[in-house]
Amino acid sequence: MPLPQSTAYGWLMLAGIAVSILFWSRLARRDSRLVLIYVAALTGAFLGAKIIYLLAEGWLHFGAEDFWLQIATGKSVLGALLGGYAAVEAAKKFTGYAGVTGDWFATIAPLGILLGRVGCLLHGCCLGRACDAAWFTLADNEGVARWPAVPVEIGFNAACLVALLALRRAGKFPGQHFHLYLIAYGLFRFVHEFLRDTPRVFAGLSGYQFAALACAALGAWRFRQRRAVVASPG
Repeated sequence: MPLPQSTAYGWLMLAGIAVSILFWSRLARRDSRLVLIYVAALTGAFLGAKIIYLLAEGWLHFGAEDFWLQIATGKSVLGALLGGYAAVEAAKKFTGYAGVTGDWFATIAPLGILLGRVGCLLHGCCLGRACDAAWFTLADNEGVARWPAVPVEIGFNAACLVALLALRRAGKFPGQHFHLYLIAYGLFRFVHEFLRDTPRVFAGLSGYQFAALACAALGAWRFRQRRAVVASPG
């Protein structure tokens, strides 16, 4: 079984972080508190990625020879989104920053995930389920035909990035872009998990599907809250 993450994945994620730092450093000139908020986002994303991985499948490796390697390298995109969101909200309350940051993160998140998934594609991890060979399938390291889970996710995030940039340029749904991304990615991952080769932990569902529902629910809840605040006459 391939490792859940790879060196290529790590380097491409670092590239995504570097791009986001360049972008965020320009924003931070407006308010120094944005630096702390960005650092909180990275820290929360890392912790969330690790926690959700452990809950979804990391625990299955307890007692295995490669246990510590799996634990050290295993991460979850869904956990990064949930952890990063929680950390940003906490940092904003701590610093007293009342501005909206979600639209900025809505640009950074799909770009970072897209780069990370390119690493998965190069390494051959995060596989789709085995299926009959067809024009769209990919062969794994053992030659087994599989659903192209990683290319599909790359395509989804590329489409999201284009759509979110279009919304930003058109001035549509200001302050709601990250909520929209959470909803879209959460629903996409819930459905797509049925075609991914991930452990099923309850009722035929993977732990990542529960995390995906949490992402979609969080996005919908916060979208509704933000819309109510904007619509309030006060």
